[in-house]
Amino acid sequence: MTDQQKIIGGFFSLELPMRSEYHSQALRLNSARYALEYVLRVRHYKKIYLPAYICDSVLQPIKRLNIDYTFYSIDEHFAPVFNRVPEDNACFLYVNYYGMNNANVQRVCRNLTNVIIDNTQAFFDRPQLGVDTLYSPRKFFGVPDGGYLYTDAEERLELERDPSYYRCDALLKQIDLGSVSAEPLFEQNEAYLDTCGMHAMSRTTQRLLMSVDYEQVRTIRNENFRFLHQQIGTYNLLRADFTNVNGPMCYPFFIDRGEELKDYLLQHHIYANDYWQEVLSRVASTRFDYRLAKNLIALPIDQRYTETDMRFIAQIVRSFLVDNQKDRTV
Repeated sequence: MTDQQKIIGGFFSLELPMRSEYHSQALRLNSARYALEYVLRVRHYKKIYLPAYICDSVLQPIKRLNIDYTFYSIDEHFAPVFNRVPEDNACFLYVNYYGMNNANVQRVCRNLTNVIIDNTQAFFDRPQLGVDTLYSPRKFFGVPDGGYLYTDAEERLELERDPSYYRCDALLKQIDLGSVSAEPLFEQNEAYLDTCGMHAMSRTTQRLLMSVDYEQVRTIRNENFRFLHQQIGTYNLLRADFTNVNGPMCYPFFIDRGEELKDYLLQHHIYANDYWQEVLSRVASTRFDYRLAKNLIALPIDQRYTETDMRFIAQIVRSFLVDNQKDRTV
């Protein structure tokens, strides 16, 4: 990669604050899935153990490199159900679900070797020393691409930058015309990242990430998370630590009729991401992984929203629960 010659004068570009990247010491790639591919390449792994409760996009680099893979289960505390030692040429991937499982991360790193930590849902959690760790800024900020990777592997890959200026139209159209109008462009960008191959992070994405006020983002996410937990936490069946949060991705709300609640929220213009429908075809219906994929609702708590928005979400959730309680008593 060569640096561009600096031009003095000329027309203006976007006016963006100049701060520091939160993960300024990490390797910069165009997506977290390509960060995983980078690790698999430089470590020369032949097999990977990964949780069944995971997005299919993670399988893309694994299949592309023709690496053998085996799924393991997680228990109701999100700890891996795994009682063997990985082979020397195998690695073990653990996901820090919702950014709330750092204790499990530490336990896995302490007890196993060749560990890869997937912090794509835990942007603000720092990596464990000497442990390959990957991040996805696209899950937390408005950027067209991007992934971060911490690794101490001696081998390094030379990567070309993939310009992303022409894929910022979704972000700009969302500002002008709203999310619904911009959704097809977001889907096009996602499809592009599925097939574009591994590149270095674009200059546009890096510059956007240098403009973020990370401490403000973390504070807002923490406050929104705690407010929702205070309002509806008593109904949450999830067994997790809700007290020690660090800029979490969402508020994970787990109830018996979560699938119906997702539809109810959508009727009130509250969009909750699915994590992940493909799991339903991967595991038995009796397993915790299956119930999570079917009934866990990832309620939005990010920096775009205020306490007023959280109060509205809580109100809609309680309305659903009251209506369903009435249905059961009729």
